[in-house]
Amino acid sequence: MKRRIRMGMVGGGPGAFIGSVHRMAARLDGKIDLVCGAFSSDQSKSQAMASELFLPESRCYKNYGEMIEFESDLPADERMDCVAIVTPNITHYDIAMKALEYGFHVICEKPMTFTVEQARKLAAKVEETGLAFALTHNYTGYPMVKQARAMIKAGELGEVRKIVAEYPQGWLGDAIEDSSKQAGWRVDPARAGISCCMGDIGSHAENLTEYVTGLKITELCADLTAFVPGRTLDDDGNVLIRLSNGARGVLYASQISVGEENGLTLRVYGTRGAIEWRQECPETLIVKRNDQPRQLLRRNWAGTGPEVAAASRIPAGHPEGFIEAFANIYSQFADAVWAKIDGIKDFAPDFPTVEDGLRGMAFIEHVVRSSKSEQKWIKFEV
Repeated sequence: MKRRIRMGMVGGGPGAFIGSVHRMAARLDGKIDLVCGAFSSDQSKSQAMASELFLPESRCYKNYGEMIEFESDLPADERMDCVAIVTPNITHYDIAMKALEYGFHVICEKPMTFTVEQARKLAAKVEETGLAFALTHNYTGYPMVKQARAMIKAGELGEVRKIVAEYPQGWLGDAIEDSSKQAGWRVDPARAGISCCMGDIGSHAENLTEYVTGLKITELCADLTAFVPGRTLDDDGNVLIRLSNGARGVLYASQISVGEENGLTLRVYGTRGAIEWRQECPETLIVKRNDQPRQLLRRNWAGTGPEVAAASRIPAGHPEGFIEAFANIYSQFADAVWAKIDGIKDFAPDFPTVEDGLRGMAFIEHVVRSSKSEQKWIKFEV
């Protein structure tokens, strides 16, 4: 492949935080060009975004359907190769399915769909088409997360016994949904689905747990709460989990933990050692053992492996963060699309896939069901 991947975007109009993040991440390594978009359901806002991005008016579309259909009719050397979906999750399924039906690769925000049944159908569609599909669980893109994963896979911690995954935020501690667009859709069942907190950030803790340890959740017991008066969806949740090797875990997510920002933290305890990683200090991985002093591994410094170097862009001591982690997914996604175009069948990219998205939706569904059930412990089935 001798050219950049051409990308279209759905969503990410003026003032949209995550759309801007996706565009920065896609540009960072020079592998992807944004060539078209349907940035907003308001055509004037969509056109304003296109102008800001220096896109021609002819490549700014009224809606995703028009974009996908029109782009598919363009000559092969002009039309987009893939679609980035950065809308609220109620629309993910329809957009992704149409893109796949027209032969376009997909990179999608999480949660992947609105319901677990949609997730199953989407996973089947990806399998049927053989197209590339990436889900932006961006925390898997951090170099020191990959270091932790490599250490556990190599057996450096021994057998995993205990996992503690937490994601506290405080921004929904008050009823701000009437004044905040970002809060408004997240607490609305008609737009967010069956969960707010667990769907929005608890799914990150679930994905990070399975990605780093290589284990799968097999059973869970959940307690969800809507603390702020008037809310019907959870703004706080606590989950006990059992994993495929017999390990036990605690996973909690909260958006009413006042004073917290984005405190995603993962601790994994094995028979020979433990690791701790915090998203707010992502350059450091803490390694703990009973018979040794604590070790601080730093990105691109002594003690880290090739996975870290492959996911890094600048020398140690010059911090990399959220955008770079996102960009690692986009970079790998571009490589996957190139491999598909070139007919390379043995390429194995390291990014969250449609199967991770399906497990994430199943996790949300099981957590909500457990919280409402008298039984509590329920089997995790996809």
